[in-house]
Amino acid sequence: MTKPLIGMTGRRWPASAVSSNVPKAMYDLKFDLHFADYPASVAAAGGIPVELTRDADAVEVLARLDGLILSGGADVEPMQYGHEPDESLGAIEPDRDEWELALLREARRLEMPVLAICRGVQLANVFFGGTLNQHVELEDGSGHPQWDVDGREKTHEVNVVPGSLLASIYPSTVGVNSLHHQTLAVLGNDLVVSATAPDGVVEALELPGHDLLGVQWHPELLEKPDPTFRWLVERSSDYLARKG
Repeated sequence: MTKPLIGMTGRRWPASAVSSNVPKAMYDLKFDLHFADYPASVAAAGGIPVELTRDADAVEVLARLDGLILSGGADVEPMQYGHEPDESLGAIEPDRDEWELALLREARRLEMPVLAICRGVQLANVFFGGTLNQHVELEDGSGHPQWDVDGREKTHEVNVVPGSLLASIYPSTVGVNSLHHQTLAVLGNDLVVSATAPDGVVEALELPGHDLLGVQWHPELLEKPDPTFRWLVERSSDYLARKG
C-alpha cells in the first residue's frame, strides 16, 4: 500500500541565529527550520514526512500531499484576530501567519486531514474567527509555560471530552507537556473543545464531521508513535485512497 505524504510547516530564521556555526558573510541569509521530532513522528506512524517551504504555492503544494501538520513556533500576529499586541507578546512571524493560513484554507477546501500543534491550534482557532490570550504565566492555573522542563516530560494532565474525536484515540485523561505561553480565548466558529486542562484552559479542539484536530501540547515530543500522528496517517491514507 502506498504511504501518504504528510507535509509539515516550519520556521524561517536568519542564519545569524546559529552564528557560531555560520560564517559572518552568511549572517543575513535565511534558513528553514524543522524540528526533527515532527518528521520522526510521522514516519513512526507509517507516513512519509515532507518538510514544507513557504516558497511553494499553497494550492500547488497541497495538490501533491495527503495530510498537513501546522507545527509549533512564534506567536500569531494579534492583528489577525483584531487585537492590539500587548507587552507580553512574544516574537511574531507575520509572513508565516499568511503562509499557514493559505495552507489551511486550501486544506479545508480539499477536505484534507489536518493536525494542528501548539501554535498550529492557535492559528486554526484564529482561522475560524476565534481569538487568543496573548500571555499566561507559570503561576497561572495549571502552570502552562514549562520552559525549564524537558519537553519529553509530562507536566500536567488534560481531561478529554467524552464522545469527541480525541476521545476515540486517547483515554479520558492524558499526561501532556506544556510549552506554550498563549491560550485560546474565544473559540472559532463551528469548532468544539475536545480537551481541557484542570484549570479550564482549552487544550484541544476539533471540527465536527471533518478531519481537523488541534492540540495545545507537543505530541511529537512524547512516545512514538503518538496517537494523534497515527490518526493523521490513517485519515491521510483514506484521503489518498479517495484521490485514486
